[in-house]
Amino acid sequence: MKKIKILGVANLPQKDREEYNTILSTMDSIYSTAKVHPEPNISWSLEPELTDIMATSRSYKRLLFAWEAWHNASGVPLRAQYPRFVELSNAASQADGFNDTGADWRSWYETPTFEQDIEALYRTIEPLYQNLHAFVRRKLYNQYGSKYINLKGPIPAHLLGNMWAQTWNNIYDMMIPFPDKPNLDVTDEMVKQGYNATHMFRVAEDFFTSLNLEEMPDEFWEGSMLVKPEGREVVCHASAWDFYNRRDFRIKQCTTVTMEQLFTVHHEMGHIQYYLQYKDQPVGFRRGANPGFHEAIGDVLSLSVSTPKHLHSIKLLESGTSDTETDTNYLLKMALEKIAFLPFGYLIDQWRWGVFKGNTPPERYNAEWWYLR
Repeated sequence: MKKIKILGVANLPQKDREEYNTILSTMDSIYSTAKVHPEPNISWSLEPELTDIMATSRSYKRLLFAWEAWHNASGVPLRAQYPRFVELSNAASQADGFNDTGADWRSWYETPTFEQDIEALYRTIEPLYQNLHAFVRRKLYNQYGSKYINLKGPIPAHLLGNMWAQTWNNIYDMMIPFPDKPNLDVTDEMVKQGYNATHMFRVAEDFFTSLNLEEMPDEFWEGSMLVKPEGREVVCHASAWDFYNRRDFRIKQCTTVTMEQLFTVHHEMGHIQYYLQYKDQPVGFRRGANPGFHEAIGDVLSLSVSTPKHLHSIKLLESGTSDTETDTNYLLKMALEKIAFLPFGYLIDQWRWGVFKGNTPPERYNAEWWYLR
């Protein structure tokens, strides 16, 4: 009954509700259409050009240009929209009895000590994260030198292989503890074997059916966006969708042929498998136990796929034999992706909670972000 009573944005008067939706649409458009112009007649989009540069370039200046130019092209206009979005979002949440939207979001986890629980969990992994950070910083120092890397300071965000420095696995080639062992990045092998987006999704489907889970329905293959379309701008962030008719489930992804994207395909299809399992429940029960639970399902499955043993079984890795050095390489690769992400994901929510509470006014948005970072 409690969930039925929560109306969210529907609480807002029609004029405010229309303004809210317009702001969301505008922010979505800004993010998806932002371009970087390295030369007058050349433009780079986030996908695929800038993402590829951040992942593969090892030029300090090129990376800095791409990072700074894209954040200016997207972040500056987004900042102008965000304060009003916060006002309207808070008004909708307050109508449902919450102090602000942050409190609304935290209520989904159904524990009054959620903030304290997350902080305690973070503190348990903080020493491991700090060791990983120090290791990566030293390796980057070896690559770029003292001019750019301070061995006692933070790591420049544009050097970590990702536009948001949220995962660091794209710089694994500079981090490998035992480089003489087989390369665990199978991107080149995927290209060599002629992988494309559809084949990557078929490989993922085979993985799930091998676990006695469901094949993707026909509507999935007919309606999903598996590659970036020509001639129109889209938000390329991968996502899975349930259209609530028990048949139509889709993935939106600008798939490129890389190992990282192959794991993302499995992650997103994990969401679809979850949708398929509860599709016959009443509508109120067709959702994850909480948003984190859905993500955990996707990540557990993608972790299973990433093991050398599995990559060998699908003929992407020559040998599935493990030894201490190979295992160490693999564990570091996973740490660069999973351990590095945890503080990033936490700080995003900390930042947003502070904004929704009013503790972080618009003029402090950027300063507070970098304070938390």
